[in-house]
Amino acid sequence: MGSPVRTIAVIDDDFRILESLQSLLASFGYKAETYLPAEHFLASDGLLRSDCIIADVHMPTMNGLGLLRHLRSIRCEIPVIVVTGKPTNKSEGFYLGKGANGFFRKPVDGQALVTLIDRLLTPHCPG
Repeated sequence: MGSPVRTIAVIDDDFRILESLQSLLASFGYKAETYLPAEHFLASDGLLRSDCIIADVHMPTMNGLGLLRHLRSIRCEIPVIVVTGKPTNKSEGFYLGKGANGFFRKPVDGQALVTLIDRLLTPHCPG
């Protein structure tokens, strides 16, 4: 029997990005659930179903940083990968320092994103 399909929550305010990432993740065997905006994700039961979260940094209401801070404040350990189309030289270090598990600039390198998700969701043996 195969392993269960892992669910990735994709949160962005651009429908094209949502569709693109949903298609990419499906092609690698993941189930992507899309949300716009972040508040819809938090109001749904998506958090309970998600194995990993991909969130845009720049969204009109709750942005990626607000979502990341909220998740970490409630001790949510689900991996969070942030993406942005407006990076600065310090963006990556800033978000990783706030608890993000990965950082990507748009357009996202799909293979690198899936490689990171695979690594984040693979159980690690102690020792």
